[in-house]
Order: sequence, then C-alpha cells, then structure tokens
Amino acid sequence: MSATRTDGFEGRSTGITDQSPAITDDAASMKGRFDATRVWIFDLDNTLYPSKCNLFAEVDQRMGQFIAKLLDVPFEHARYLQKRYYHDYGTTLTGLIKLHKIDPHAFLEYVHDIDLAPLSESPELASALQALPGRRIIFTNGSRRHAERVAEKLGVLHLMEDICDIAACEFIAKPSPDAFNRMVQRHGVMAPEAAMFEDMPHNLEAAHALGMTTVLVRSDYMDHPAQAEMRKWRALPEHIHHATDDLTEFLEALRKR
Repeated sequence: MSATRTDGFEGRSTGITDQSPAITDDAASMKGRFDATRVWIFDLDNTLYPSKCNLFAEVDQRMGQFIAKLLDVPFEHARYLQKRYYHDYGTTLTGLIKLHKIDPHAFLEYVHDIDLAPLSESPELASALQALPGRRIIFTNGSRRHAERVAEKLGVLHLMEDICDIAACEFIAKPSPDAFNRMVQRHGVMAPEAAMFEDMPHNLEAAHALGMTTVLVRSDYMDHPAQAEMRKWRALPEHIHHATDDLTEFLEALRKR
C-alpha cells in the first residue's frame, strides 16, 4: 500500500534520493483520509504521467524559445528571464502577461506544441481512476487542449468530468490561493470532500488550507528549485498528507484497502 509516513525514512531509493520521505504501509492513515473523498483533483504534467517521459522539459524549452522570439534576445537571456519571471510571479506566463502584455493564448499554443510520442496508453491508471468513487477533475496551469491531448494519449480523458485550465481561472495560476478558489467555485467542490494530487509541493499549500486531502506525486524532474528543497526534507511538510512515487500504485492501494 502506497501511503506515506511523515515521521521518518526507510533506507531505500524512492526515485529522487535515498533521503526522500518513506513510502510505507499505513492502512489506518489511508482509510481515515480518503473515506469521505468524493472529488479527485489531478494536476497534469509530471503527475498524471511520470516525469521520466520528459514532456515538461520540452514545454520548458519552448517557453525559452517563445521569449527569445518575443523580445528578440539570445536564447540564454530568454532562459534567464523565463526563470526570473517564474520566481517573481509564480509562473512564466504570469510574468509575461504583467510585464509584456502578451496574448496568453498564443503563448500556451506555442509552448504546448510538443511531441507526445514518449507517452503511451496506461490501462492500469485508467482502471485505478475508474474505481475512485465520485468525480475526477484535471486542474492544470497549462491549456485545456494540452490536457485533453495528454489525457487522451494516456487513455483517461473519458474518465474526467472536466478540465480546469489556466484560462478557466482567468490566468490566475497555481500556487495562488485565488486559483484554487476559482476552481472550487467553478466546479462546486466541497474542499473537505476533495483530494488534490500534485507534483509541486508548494502547489499543495492552498489545497491544504482549504481543507483538502493532499498527495504529493514525487517527480524526478530536476530543473526546478522545489526538487532541491525536497531533497533536504527529513519529513513531509504539514501541508502534505501523503506522498508517492507512483500514482497508479497509490490509487490501486486505495481500492484494495
């Protein structure tokens, strides 16, 4: 069973480092947290599919290319600005909107024009999702079309009630609490009945504050400061109830408990 203990570690690799929080059997914790869950909310990139597919690295590269073309600067400087905007505004897109008044739709269309060949259909994930009681929603800082393409390639699009993308939140992005408020209002979500699955730990803070059960899907996508911070953890932060290296295994464990 893929629940996670918050008080220690096991001496084994979990896909990030040997000092990641341990995955261990914890049936009581799993049962207590998820008995009331009726809305299952999933981030998209590096959550519904494993980071080893390296799709987001391609998106990340295309962000730099977009900025280089937009501002007519060398790619290296565009990459610097990309990371600066992310650090200062929460997402690269938010920085571009605030500072350069860009058309966000053009940005999203460009950066998500990627090859999905590394993705394959996942019948195991589909089966685990279908067994969940209640509603399933994708909540992403990407575009709806990108989410549709990815979910369709995985074979899980038909299992999702809806997709809440950044446009649906009027380009207010996670981790902003306002993005979460917009999502729950738009979809009529009662937070205590919801579970949020996400690969970025800071994106779970607002979900936790609303009263959701939070699950970190660990990612080995290394080009992000959150990953460096996670490697320093001695226990899960208070705002993360569970963590797993494998979303499918975690959901299957919920079905079997």
